[in-house]
Amino acid sequence: VQLVESGGGLVQPGGSLRLSCAASGFTFSAHAMGWARQVPGKGLEWVSGIYSDGSTRYVDSVRGRFTISRDNAKNTVYLQMNSLKPEDTAVYYCTLGAFIATTSVSRGQGTQVTVSS
Repeated sequence: VQLVESGGGLVQPGGSLRLSCAASGFTFSAHAMGWARQVPGKGLEWVSGIYSDGSTRYVDSVRGRFTISRDNAKNTVYLQMNSLKPEDTAVYYCTLGAFIATTSVSRGQGTQVTVSS
């Protein structure tokens, strides 16, 4: 399993970013994919998930601002983040699976998202 995130960066409050995750080493279309985030000193927090049937799930704090999507032809999952807030600042990880026990989840190397003026 290989998951490679991109698209993080520094953005002002109210701005937008789009994260991408290129996946390989497994049958992408058959699996749920997710995004989780972590700030220093805290555990991994689930942000969003998209299932093999295309259904989606969001944590309450991002619902209506973030949109997860997937392109099975490209083995890629995306997270469009709008109306970003300082509290969204974290390292964002792409995951194989979503809203499952975080101790055993496969994830990428992470991409830093910083929301600051």
